[in-house]
Formats: sequence, structure tokens, C-alpha cells
Amino acid sequence: MTRLLCAFVILLVLFVSISSFAEESPSQTPAGQTTETQAPASSSPGKEQEYKFEPSEIEKKPYHLGGYFEFRPILYVLDKDAALYKLNFGQQNLGRTTEDYNSRLWLEGSYEKGIFGAFLKANLGLDYNYQGWDYGTQIFEGYGSLKPSSSLTIDLGKRVFNWGKGYAWSPVAFVDRPKDSNDPQLPREGYVAATADYIRSFNGPLKTFSLSPILLPVYQSVNADFGTTGYLNFAAKLYFLFYDTDIDFLFLTGKSKTNRVGFDFSRNLTTNLEVHGEFAFIKNQQTTSVDSVGNVSVAKYDATSFLLGLRYLSAMDNTYLFEYYHNGTGYSSSQLMGFYSFTDNAFDIYESTGKKKQFLKAETLFRGNYGKMNPGKDYLYLRISQDQPFDILYLTPALTTIMNVDDRSFSISPELLYTGIKNWEFRLKGSALVGSHGTEFGEKQSARKLELMARFYF
Repeated sequence: MTRLLCAFVILLVLFVSISSFAEESPSQTPAGQTTETQAPASSSPGKEQEYKFEPSEIEKKPYHLGGYFEFRPILYVLDKDAALYKLNFGQQNLGRTTEDYNSRLWLEGSYEKGIFGAFLKANLGLDYNYQGWDYGTQIFEGYGSLKPSSSLTIDLGKRVFNWGKGYAWSPVAFVDRPKDSNDPQLPREGYVAATADYIRSFNGPLKTFSLSPILLPVYQSVNADFGTTGYLNFAAKLYFLFYDTDIDFLFLTGKSKTNRVGFDFSRNLTTNLEVHGEFAFIKNQQTTSVDSVGNVSVAKYDATSFLLGLRYLSAMDNTYLFEYYHNGTGYSSSQLMGFYSFTDNAFDIYESTGKKKQFLKAETLFRGNYGKMNPGKDYLYLRISQDQPFDILYLTPALTTIMNVDDRSFSISPELLYTGIKNWEFRLKGSALVGSHGTEFGEKQSARKLELMARFYF
């Protein structure tokens, strides 16, 4: 309860303070009047200029098809002493390094005619790693849309909703799959749902309001990985543009997941400084933990998660992105250490006796909350990028670090992005994980990673 009150106070004070920066929108030029910046009707008085346009040049086509082809080889330097190496690779007994060769064909298509529309995003993947070849086709988004008026849109199908204002994490993304904090821009698979968007605009402090209700079924053949199957869930987002501040109120109710509510905001304090935040309250969260000797305990509680972030663009085109994330559903450093110690002990028993009972128990726990991208409670995220340093065109270097605040372990990832060849994008990225025994990043299966991405857009 104390953490809940503190989080509310922090967000309330921050919201009130930033609202004081609000200014009235500049008045618009009345109809029929011109401003000093408007060009004259003709640059040559008395002489008409004739312009001709082909209808095909200005008519919007009803269809769109695009995408990219990507090839991304990755070299992993493995940490054979880490608990997650033993859990995931211990039975294969790999060497010090392993490689992945990933390729994908990403397709985006749409067709819009009148009030009807259809949208598709699909991934065709072909990968090779130590286990051999793997391939498959996956629909990330595919839905039909009906727009009976400029204020109302109704969608049915598989969609990504992108709830939340956070960059690396979004605790209020109740109907979205979690982001990969190491690469938040990666596409995510959506869920099958029926949704609507109703939008209204106003004059005054409240400029825009929208309501987005969602019906999300969870059954064995539909959205089975969302939560408990056999139920129809309801979620909604209310959006307000109030005094130039974006505000969302969001909730999810149903029996596939426990009830949860939240809100987020985003505002430009100046032209080069933006602040954003999220707050989520999750009812009856259930967490399973294990100690070093294998004793399992289950706790049920009301969880609160929140995120605060800043984005700053300097005069030298440096972009700084900073976020603090408190994961109320995560594990403390002692709980993570207990799991890693139990995994080590279970693997030692398996190696010495061949008995897999404890090892299988560790695998089951890992498939739960322990196997999440960031299973801890508190994190810091910092990304610094520089646009075209030393006047090197099309080059963007960046440095990203993620820290588990509780155990002080972290990852650090430098990268170079080059876009100087038409329709091509190249990225070279390395990652180093730093942490002692029993910490989150110290127990990851790989200690180093180097990847090259080549992407061709069409």
C-alpha cells in the first residue's frame, strides 16, 4: 500500500507540474485573410501559368504492398557456468560459442475502398542454429476494418494495440505481448479481437477524446497463450489530449487474467524534452517462487507497476532516452538467486545420478515468470544515440544499457546503424552482460553477443 501511494503521489505531482507549462493554441487566420508569409497568386502579373495534372498522379491507390527482406547472423559467446546455460544447453554440451543465422521476409499489405479496409502483416522466416533448420510463416496482424464515419472505426481480426507510452517496457499494455527490451522496435504478434475507435475533437483545453473498447476471446484455438482459456474478456482505452498532454486510462477485465487498471501520459515540456509515464494496478497477482533447496511457495497479492521516462534531444543531435521501471509482478534479487541456486543444484544431481526430477522442476518454473525477458523488480534503461557524428552522413551510433537495480547486474550494447545505400539498412550491434554469480545478467546463458543485420526495403 505504501508503494502504491508513493507511486500515485509521484505521478500526480509530475502531471500537475507539467500541466502548468500548457499554453493556449495560437489563433488561426480568419477565412478570407492572408498572412505575410503567403505567396502571391501569380509570380508574373498579367500572365497566366497553366498547370496540368494527370488524375493517376494525385489519385490515392486503394492498395499498398511493401516490406523488407532481412538477414541477421548472430554469434553468441556462451557462459557455461551460468544457471540458464545449464538449464537450456546443459544436455547438449555446446562449446564456448554458437551461431544463429536468421532470415525473414516481412510483408505489409493493405486494401482500402470506401468504408472498407483490410490489413496484413506477415513474417516468413528461415533460421539455422545448432539444432538445425527451422522455418515457418506467421501472421502478426490480419484484420478487416469498417469506417462508417470519420469518427468511428470498427476492426475485426488479429491486431497489435500498442498500449502505453514506454519505450523499453509498457506496464499498461494489458492486451499486447511484452516488448523485447533489448530491441523494443522489433515487431510483435497481435491478438484476435473485435475493437472499435470512436474519436471526437473539441475547441478548448480538451482537444481530442477517443474511446477504444476491445472484446478479446481466449479459447483453445484462439489466443490460447493470453491466459486461462474458455472466456471472453473486455478491455478499453480512453484517450484525452488535454492541454497538449496525451493521457490514457486503460483497463482489462475477464477471467483469463485478473482484473487490472492503469493510466499513462506523455508531454513535450519543451521542443526537445519529452516526459512520459505509466501506472498499472493488477488485482490478485499470483507468483510462484522457489528457494535453493527446491521449496516452492505461491503468493497472491495486489501488484503495482509503474514507469517514468524522459527523452531529450540536444543541440548536437544527441538523443537521450531514460526510463525507470518498477515491475510489481517481478522477483526480488533474493528470489532470483534462489531459483538460480536451485537450477545449479538440480543440474549437478542430474549429471551425477541421471535423475531428472529436480531438473524438470526447474524447467517448469522457468517457463513461468522466471523465464520472462526481465523477471526482476526494478530496472533502469538508458539509450544514447548520435545522428551523423563528425558529419558522417547516414551513420547513427548508439549505446544502450539496462540495469537490474536490485542486484546491480546489467547489459551494455553499442551499435552502428548505416542507411547510406538506397533501400538498404545495416546495423552492427554487440552486447556484453555483466554480473556476479546469482544475479540476473550474470546467470544468462550467453555472456557476449555480436550481430549483423542487413535489411532491404521494397
